[in-house]
Amino acid sequence: MEPARPAPLLIACALGIERLALRGDHDGAHGPVTVVRTGMGPRSAERAVARALGDGAAARDTAVIATGFCAGLAPGMHPGDLVVADETRDPEGRTPCTASETLAAALSALAPAGVRRTPHIGPVVGSDHVVRGAERAVLRATGALAVDMESAATLRAAVSAGARPVAAVRVVVDAPEHELVRIGTLCGGISAFRVLRTLLPAFFEWHRSLPLPRR
Repeated sequence: MEPARPAPLLIACALGIERLALRGDHDGAHGPVTVVRTGMGPRSAERAVARALGDGAAARDTAVIATGFCAGLAPGMHPGDLVVADETRDPEGRTPCTASETLAAALSALAPAGVRRTPHIGPVVGSDHVVRGAERAVLRATGALAVDMESAATLRAAVSAGARPVAAVRVVVDAPEHELVRIGTLCGGISAFRVLRTLLPAFFEWHRSLPLPRR
């Protein structure tokens, strides 16, 4: 009898530069893995995830991770910091995330000497536009730690297609003291890219830890 394999894992990101950072070994003991570039914005994310999960019985068991860059909302955040969502929020509702503490621990274990890799854990809020200035303070007052345009829509589309484990991990590319419009943007982007390209092993560890259906 052929050995059982884990259910699939779908990793969704919006941008080509994020997809580039997520290159690597997408097969092995962790099971079949697909990285999907959804395009920018919540509607593009919803459509892409719905398409990816719409084919075949295997898609019903697929775990989903939304990842890529984000804007940090909390004072003291820096480019390259990690945010692990315990839920995603947007005007259409909230989606609880699966095993956030386990995922955060797997990410922390990747940290090389001298590099901060203790993730911030908390809500990630969705927006349909780039959030700046005073609007960030309003979102922060709701308890959110970060904002991006795709995570909430990605996870909502995933659970709408069937109950499954979902997660969101974002890398801060700008923060209250490091906004995109400032000169430090380029350095912040490089830092975030370097961090994002190291995260696949933690995603696979999270996936392995889940009580997923085995084939």
